[in-house]
Amino acid sequence: MDRQKEFVLRTLEERDIRFVRLWFTDVQGYLKSVAIAPAELEGAFEDGIGFDGSAIEGFARVSEADMVAKPDPSSFQILPWASSKGHQHSARMFCDIVMPDGSPSWADPRHVLRRQLNKAADLGFSCYVHPEIEFFLVENAPNDGTPPTPADTGGFFDQTVHESAPNFRRHAIDALESMGISVEFTHHEGAPGQQEIDLRYADALSMADNVMTFRYLIKEVAIEEGVRATFMPKPFTKYPGSAMHTHMSLFEGETNAFHDPDDPIQLSETARAFVAGVLEHANEITAVTNQWVNSYKRLIRGGEAPTAATWGRSNRSALIRVPMYTPNKAASRRVEIRSPDSACNPYLAFAVVLAAGLRGIEKGYTLGPAAEEDVAALTGAERRAMGFRDLPANLNEALNAMEKSELVAEALGEHVYDFFLRNKRREWEEYRSRVTPFELEQYLGL
Repeated sequence: MDRQKEFVLRTLEERDIRFVRLWFTDVQGYLKSVAIAPAELEGAFEDGIGFDGSAIEGFARVSEADMVAKPDPSSFQILPWASSKGHQHSARMFCDIVMPDGSPSWADPRHVLRRQLNKAADLGFSCYVHPEIEFFLVENAPNDGTPPTPADTGGFFDQTVHESAPNFRRHAIDALESMGISVEFTHHEGAPGQQEIDLRYADALSMADNVMTFRYLIKEVAIEEGVRATFMPKPFTKYPGSAMHTHMSLFEGETNAFHDPDDPIQLSETARAFVAGVLEHANEITAVTNQWVNSYKRLIRGGEAPTAATWGRSNRSALIRVPMYTPNKAASRRVEIRSPDSACNPYLAFAVVLAAGLRGIEKGYTLGPAAEEDVAALTGAERRAMGFRDLPANLNEALNAMEKSELVAEALGEHVYDFFLRNKRREWEEYRSRVTPFELEQYLGL
């Protein structure tokens, strides 16, 4: 038994942990969990935990139902919730999903990302990610279509006292850091009730695990504070939506491959080709980075979100921004992809963005001129006249682009690619057939 497994088993005994939750995600990014007793964990390390894969959305057909969840001991963390006796009584580990013969499951989002990271490693790169995760705190309301009410009335960077959850941010940070998730910044965002918490950079696979843990912890802390946390991309018509601006960089060993001290903005040719790749394939990957019908209510003109495949230096209206906070610090040179929202599946989103960037590096894509204009303020005709390509305006357009994409099919694998398209086509058709309050308000009197 390796040292990590020994450490986990010893910690369970020393800390009197009563339950171990084994976590994984389905294709859409919903967190799944099975709890086992500590006495069963040694066997789970060796043989995994068998389950019915056909019962998990997108995992397997009934004829291929048997699957195995194998816990990853490197992801072990004790959950911060105390029992009635005052001790922490449960821990969690993420799992890799495998077939009975031990081969990786093609339906496992964690495996999808790991395959892309292996491809980057073959090219000599390791990938690091730093997300800025936005979400809303709302007063408790039933899930019946009733518009929510923000939990506070604050604005951008306000040192506000949360009317409904005064200790939320402090408790959230305590919970995150107790599980080894380092927080870099936290502040109130621009809309009432809207929060942002930025996680310190980590390798892409660890960060995807962290994002899933983040969403779970934030929701739990919100419940304790008497409010709800929502990662819905745009829950309010009159306020901006919630993004997950994703900073990415590639390293060659200890050297940042995105940094070039001789370039005017210290951006290397590798970084420029990476950005060109993401821009070239932006429309193809948008269905994954913005996977819900509601996602496209955020990606609108004037909505503080990208609407065209552009890049810019410090330009927050562009799809890709080159931050200029510390231009001469080599380790900090990175690019910020601004389209993902905080309700995406982070494993799949990181995988397709990385795939597009690596394609740009492999094929030697050339990066065009930076956008200096406020792209979000331009009309579609103005953007096209300037040579900017519009991003998909709705989920249907995004799926059409994805369906034609060899790159996304290769990055996701045939199984996930086919299921994703079928599932999202069904979501679009259901949405398209639904009569909305807007239509009743506007047209009932016709």
